[in-house]
Order: sequence, then structure tokens, then C-alpha cells
Amino acid sequence: MIKKLAKYVKQYKKASILTPFFVILEVIMEVVIPYLMAKIIDIGIENSDLNYIIKMGIFLVISAILSLVFGMLSGRYAAKASSGFAKNLRQGMFYNIQNYSFTNIDKFSTSSLVTRLTTDVTNVQMAFQMIIRILVRAPIMLIFALTMSFSINANLAWIFLATMPPLAIVLYIIIKKAHPNFEKVFKKYDSLNRVVGENLNAIRVAKAYNREEHEQEKFKNVNDEVYNYFVKAEKIVAFNGPAMQLAIYASVLLLSWLGAKNIIAGNMQTGQLSSLITYAWQILSSLMMLSFVFVMVIIAQSSAERIIEVLEEKSTITNKENPVKVVKDGSISFENVYFKFDDGKNEDELPLENINIDIKSGETIGIIGGTGSSKSTFVNLIPRLYDVTSGSIKVGGIDVRDYDIESLRNEVAVVLQKNVLFSGTISENLRWGNKNATDEELVRVCKLAQADSFIQEFPDKYETVLDQGGTNVSGGQKQRICIARALLKKPKILVLDDSTSAVDTKTDALIRKAFREEIPNTTKIIIAQRISSVEDADRIIVLEDGKINGIGTSEELLKTNEIYREVYESQKKGEEDEAIKQ
Repeated sequence: MIKKLAKYVKQYKKASILTPFFVILEVIMEVVIPYLMAKIIDIGIENSDLNYIIKMGIFLVISAILSLVFGMLSGRYAAKASSGFAKNLRQGMFYNIQNYSFTNIDKFSTSSLVTRLTTDVTNVQMAFQMIIRILVRAPIMLIFALTMSFSINANLAWIFLATMPPLAIVLYIIIKKAHPNFEKVFKKYDSLNRVVGENLNAIRVAKAYNREEHEQEKFKNVNDEVYNYFVKAEKIVAFNGPAMQLAIYASVLLLSWLGAKNIIAGNMQTGQLSSLITYAWQILSSLMMLSFVFVMVIIAQSSAERIIEVLEEKSTITNKENPVKVVKDGSISFENVYFKFDDGKNEDELPLENINIDIKSGETIGIIGGTGSSKSTFVNLIPRLYDVTSGSIKVGGIDVRDYDIESLRNEVAVVLQKNVLFSGTISENLRWGNKNATDEELVRVCKLAQADSFIQEFPDKYETVLDQGGTNVSGGQKQRICIARALLKKPKILVLDDSTSAVDTKTDALIRKAFREEIPNTTKIIIAQRISSVEDADRIIVLEDGKINGIGTSEELLKTNEIYREVYESQKKGEEDEAIKQ
């Protein structure tokens, strides 16, 4: 695990090496100080030698200043190294997530990924800083202080060694008991983020349905679970402090008692006992610092495991060697296509079964079907957002798996069922389709998508700033901006996944008319719930339970397909009833 994370130190290796270097120098200066103090007491004060006291005092002050300087430098480089390490981890995770296929994304929840990019990285950052600083300082201090203690009085120095085995046993028990609880804490953090995210995204719905108390109760429950697991873990970790304090004070008391006896017996001097007590504090405080590092490592271990999961997740969709980079045309062929989600659930259930259809370049295809009939899954296979389980899909006569992924997706524009806009201006959102598009091109595609008329009504027109998610425009306006963004790619295949559901039938008809007249050579696949949205398509596919129930023109399906006829008649009757009411 350490090896996997260490490669993300990258350009901060120098700072990571300089930190322990300055820590060692700081420790040397701190260990020298008690030795100089003992000399001042036992020689300078004992012999009333002022010159010796001044000489040693100067060395003492220099040592203290150097210790301070080295400590500041180690702290500075530790902060730089740990912050840089965390930055690289976040960057590595985020970049890897961008390469995920939909199958990979389905493995992680949004809330979990947010927790891993924030809380988990912060925990690992803190642990890394403590490792390169305190985990270096504590053992070095322990070794140097023990060495100096044995050089002064080996018999008394054995007291320090006697305290270590019991402390090591206590620490081992704490780590073993606390780690499982910290793992549970971070899983609950995912749930906490999910609840908060859902509430903030749907706060208008919560208020509209007067469900604030329900949301508060839901948050309270998950918040209490996080609290309870943390308390349980921290109760175990809390034994660390008293155990360390007991060891320190017991050692100092025993050292003072035996040291006083040695002074009375003439076996050691007062300065030596004073330095031994100082070394005792240094040794046992080093043990305490080590224990704190291990506690932080316990917390960070769970976070590190979760980070590595994201970093090591490999996309299920990759390029072959020497992939095809040119899509000849917008023809599409489904040949014996079967598909199931790779989630380990419902192994016998196939969202798509035995799909066979040839779509000519420039043809307009409508797709209708009930909820759960796998309409979205059908179109997601075309740009390889998922890979087929068996069979093949060909675009331009070539299997989609043989294409360069970027080249294929540049030629297939998909307006997804859930319309997403980003914070920024309308023009910035549109240029997601083509970052080099001119203002004239923006206006052209917006006219095709029937978006230019309402954009021109905004005071800032195309420079109008959209809130995150486009919450300051209506659902229909959002859909039209998303369609214009897709058109800006000038794709060979355009997929509209129920993307005109929020616009009125007149605007919907104008959009389809613009498609026929302005982009006749683009293959258009339109998923819709309204018959009117697909009625004039060249062919209509009726999907039921992941299977093609019927294919043909509207007139043909009215004669031969019961599902299409029922939907058609129910919608036409609804329109007639509405007209009578008006």
C-alpha cells in the first residue's frame, strides 16, 4: 500500500527528503542541550568556574537556536511535501475517474468518490506529514537519548527499556481494536455525503412537499451513526494517552528515587541526574509521539485503502492497438447484441437481448417503449459508454471496439436523459461541444435547437451566467441548450435520449423540422415518450423488456404492432380530450 501511494510524491521528493534531514539535525541539538546543562551544573557551578559556565552557556544558546531553526525548516518542508502529496493524490484520482467507463462509475457512488477525494485524502496527508517528521524524529530521539542515558548511568537507563514492551503491547491492542471501527466510519461518511448532496440538489422538492422534517430526521440518523462509530473508535484510542502518561510518570518517579540514592552514595552527580530526567522526558515523549503517529496511521490506513481502490480501478473500456481513428459515416448495425450490467446482480436478467437492426447513414430512427425497456441502454452502447456482452455494434461498417474511443465519441453526440449544465456562461456551456466554435456557430446551432429566441431575451444574451446544474433556466430551456451543445460537435450520429420531454409540442416539431432541413446527412436517433416526437421518423423501433417488439414506419406499426397502436391511440385520445376542454 505504501509503495502504491509513494509514487504520487513525485516532484515533492526533495521536500520529503529534506524534512527528515532537518528533523535529525534538530534532534541532535535537542539531545546535546541536556548534556551541556549537566556540564554547567557538575563542573561550572560545582567549581564556581564562571568562564566555564559562560563558555558552555554560549554553546547551549547556539544549540537552542540551531534546534529552533532546524525545527522551522523541517516543519516548512513537511507542510510543502504533504500538501503536494495530497494535491497529486487528488489529481491522480480525478484524472483516473475521467477515464472510467459507465461500468466503472456504477461501482462507486458519487458521495463515496467525494469523500475519497476530500476527507480520505486529508487523512492520508496528515499521516504522511507525521510519518516524514514525527515518525523520523521519535525513533532518532529515542536512540540518541538512550545512548546518552547509558553513557551517563547504564543501571538507571534500563528503566526506560523496561517500560517499552508493555507500551508496545497496549499499542498493538489499540490498533487491532480501533481499525475496524474507523473503516466503518468512512463508509458512513459516504452515506452522510449522499444525504447532504441529495438534500441540496433537491431542496426545492423538499420544500414543495413540506418534507423538511423528514430530511432533518434522515440527516440526524446518518449523522448519529457517524458519531457513534467515531466515539466507539476514539474510546479505544483514548487508552493510549493514559498508558503513555502512566509510563512516563512512573519512570520519572523511579528514576528520581534511585537517582537520589546514587547521589547520596556518591555514585553520580546532581547534573547527571538532571540530564537523565530530561532524557527520560525525551525518551518517553518520543514513545508518546510514536503512539500518536500510529493512531493517525490507523485512521489513514482505511482512507488509503479507499484511495487506492479509485487509483487502481482500470477502465473496462480501452483502445485496441492501432485503433481506427476515422468514422466513415453514420451508419449503425446491431448484430445479435446481448448486454447485461457487470454488477453481480440479477445474473439471469439481460437488459438487451438479441438486438438486430441496420440503420442507414442520415436516417432518422425513433425509439419508444415503456419504462425499463432499456431504451437508454440501447443508445449508450453506440458510443461505447458500455460494451456489449456478446454480439457486435458497427458504426460506419467497423466494430465500435476497433475505433479509437475519442474519435468515435467525437462523431457520436448524445444528449442524455438527465440534462447537465455547468456553472459558467451559456457560451461556455455550448463550447463543450466545440471549444473553438465561433459566435456565429453558437447562434446557428441554437437556432436549430430553438434556443436562440429565449437566449436573446436575457440581458447578457450568450454571456448569461448559469448556476450549477442550470437551475436558473427552465427544464425546456436547459434541454434546448444541451441539444445545441451536441449539434456544435457536428456529429455523424446524433442521439436524443428523451431530450425534448420538457418542451412544448410546437417547439419539438420545429426542432425536428430543423434537423431534417439543416442536418439531413446526420443519423438521428430519437428516444421519446410522445408519439408526435417520433411519428415522422423514417423508422420507429418499439422496445419491450430489452427486446425489439416491432420496427417500421408509424403507419406500418399502427397496423402491425399492438404496443405502438395502444400508445398512439391513448395519446391521440388525450389530445382530443384536451382540445375539447379548451
